Amino acid sequence: MDVPLPLPLLLDGATGTELQKRGMPKGACTESWALQHPEALLEVQRAYIRAGSQVLLAPTFGANRASLGRFGLEDRVEDYNRRLVALTRQAADGRALVAADLAPTGLSIPPWGDTPFDTLVEVYAQQAAACREAGADLFVAETMVNMAQARAAVLGVRSVSRRPVWVTFTCDREGRTPGGSDVLAAMIIMQGMGVSAFGLNCCDADIALEQLARLAPYATVPLIAKPNAGLPGPEGDYPCSPADFTALAPALAGAGASIFGGCCGAGPEHISALAGALKGTNLAAGRLGCHDPDVIPCASETEARFITPDVDVGETIECTPDLMEDILRAEEESPQGALKISILEQDDVDMLAENQYAIKDALCLYSDVPELLESALRVYQGRAFWDGTGDLDKEFLDRMTREYGLVQL
Repeated sequence: MDVPLPLPLLLDGATGTELQKRGMPKGACTESWALQHPEALLEVQRAYIRAGSQVLLAPTFGANRASLGRFGLEDRVEDYNRRLVALTRQAADGRALVAADLAPTGLSIPPWGDTPFDTLVEVYAQQAAACREAGADLFVAETMVNMAQARAAVLGVRSVSRRPVWVTFTCDREGRTPGGSDVLAAMIIMQGMGVSAFGLNCCDADIALEQLARLAPYATVPLIAKPNAGLPGPEGDYPCSPADFTALAPALAGAGASIFGGCCGAGPEHISALAGALKGTNLAAGRLGCHDPDVIPCASETEARFITPDVDVGETIECTPDLMEDILRAEEESPQGALKISILEQDDVDMLAENQYAIKDALCLYSDVPELLESALRVYQGRAFWDGTGDLDKEFLDRMTREYGLVQL
């Protein structure tokens, strides 16, 4: 369950680059090395506590079975996550919250890969269960690159815990993630699924500033700013001094951010400077959620779309072998910015999953079978809406809203 936190809230900085300063070889399995050198990890994390961090991220970033499997350690998921969270709790010593850190797995769902979406969910659930048992206070899915990873992380955590989930994406100057999603669409989808905070990490501070300003009017949760300390030089050093790193902190707060931290290259000295820069900061919380209340945010996997309660969905599209062509035709010929697809049998769910990447407009899903609608919502990597047609139980629809972000008109 969510617990109100004082804002602004200060996270820690990078762990990997700090461990490298203490002897960790480049290319090593960070999780394994940290467990072999616990004194180095504790030194880093205690330095962050002294710098003012109120949340420590356990170094579980690559502790899912897919990432550990690349080092032949896939059978150590439970052990590694429990021990790393326990070490972080030891460092925090009751002075900071401990977050389980979840990262992209490197696995891809069809048609880009061969990992079923539910398998991706299970990978995150396995890791989250171990972190929960070790006493993690919350979960942070960070450096997310596409919607499948982020949605699977949220669903995986939610299957084993009701503790808060925060999600951050990395993006370029246009606000696009490596997977091609607009971060505004990503936020709309994540908020719909009930995350407790959303933001950006692993990007330059000026990128975070520009994009958070875009997000703030549609944000209903606190926004996170966790930039890098610049780009690494030839020797792996990061150019941003603590003063440079914090130069945009007041502007980030003014743009709507209320949770702050550092990513690659940002060490305890950067976090200490950030703590100083945030003292007396006037958070622009009033900017959050200030869009036209008659406009309802929806999203495809890649694009944010805004509808009104009286949106025209056009003719209902059936799931046939021509589904992709029908989607493209409807989006080209229909000016209303929304389309409706019917799901009448399991084959329709599979066809939607296979062809959903053609969808750019807001999607209305229709089915009179609850199980089929839930299956469709699970595989659809956007935030869909329900236009009130069909006879489905309100309690069921409300659960679909809580779990998958279904918009009910």
